[in-house]
Amino acid sequence: MNKKVVTRITIVSSIVGLMIAVQYNTVKEPTERDTRDNWELRKELSEEKKRHSKLLSEILLSNEVADEYENTETKDKGEILQNTVEQLNREAGLSEVSGPGIEITIRPAVELVQAGFPIKSIAPELLYRLVNEINRFEGQFIEIDGQRIVHTTAIRDINGTTTVNGIPISETYVVIKVITESYEKAELLNNYLNISSFKDAFYMDNLNLVIGNPEEHITISEYHGTLTNEYLIEQNKGE
Repeated sequence: MNKKVVTRITIVSSIVGLMIAVQYNTVKEPTERDTRDNWELRKELSEEKKRHSKLLSEILLSNEVADEYENTETKDKGEILQNTVEQLNREAGLSEVSGPGIEITIRPAVELVQAGFPIKSIAPELLYRLVNEINRFEGQFIEIDGQRIVHTTAIRDINGTTTVNGIPISETYVVIKVITESYEKAELLNNYLNISSFKDAFYMDNLNLVIGNPEEHITISEYHGTLTNEYLIEQNKGE
């Protein structure tokens, strides 16, 4: 295997490793003192085991790709590498994706507005808590008001306006699209969100969190910004 091919495989492997490392840390909350009881800790441990199992599956898949590359004729290696790059683009958010999932709508609580309560903007804290919970429940791809969520996404308040990827979102009406691994996982996510405390949290801000029914086909657009990576350095340029 020549030096150029080795370099390409190294870059692809590095991207896979980086994506796995950041997959469950899309948006972070401030560190707080852990006050969870034993039941909550057991629940968290169960979730961590699920994540560990998924990471092992990712590693096995990467090893299979590497073995396939090693044992394939040179003329077919370009196709394997291209398929790997396409899959990485999909997972990194650089290409449009479709699949089963759900749509979540955030909108003003009409009954509260009619009763004279003020309409509040959607708080970034609520959004990133919701995103983290969806990620924890194995939501594969997420889009908020047309903005694809990637590993560099920031949800924050800028001059009093909630932004995603630095782009202002609608103040009181936002559609969130989530794609899951399967229709069954979409059903589980729907059930979980419907019984969670998130609806109450949004209602406290005079907003309704409406969890849509599972769907067989949802499309999420690609990330429109530029992804940067401070850990990968291009070498052997021109080989």
